Amino acid sequence: MKAYANKAQLPALILSLGLAFVFLYAGIASLLNPLLWIGYLPQFMGNFIALDVAIKFIAVYEIALGLLLVSGKYRKAAAALSALTLAGIIVSSLNQFVITFRDVGLLMMAVALFLSSLDGRLDNLRK
Repeated sequence: MKAYANKAQLPALILSLGLAFVFLYAGIASLLNPLLWIGYLPQFMGNFIALDVAIKFIAVYEIALGLLLVSGKYRKAAAALSALTLAGIIVSSLNQFVITFRDVGLLMMAVALFLSSLDGRLDNLRK
């Protein structure tokens, strides 16, 4: 948590912990009860890898990403991976948007965390 030492970094800490909770919960829950989560995987994924294997890989990835977010290290990379992961979930699950619409808000959280990690370099984009 050293990366969040000052008060100005409190919003980034809150965003990181919120995203970490989502990824840690999804990863742990899908490892504990994969049959409940396999139905959320895009069906086309089964053409490339068995869905019961895919859910385990995804779960481990989500847990690792959640731990990375909690650690505060590599915040920009963790935020970018979070955003890409959530964008992938949204795009690959448009037929389940009644469930995944919440991921749009999480995606915006990840983008906000990424932008906050630019440390003022965003000002250069306006010039």
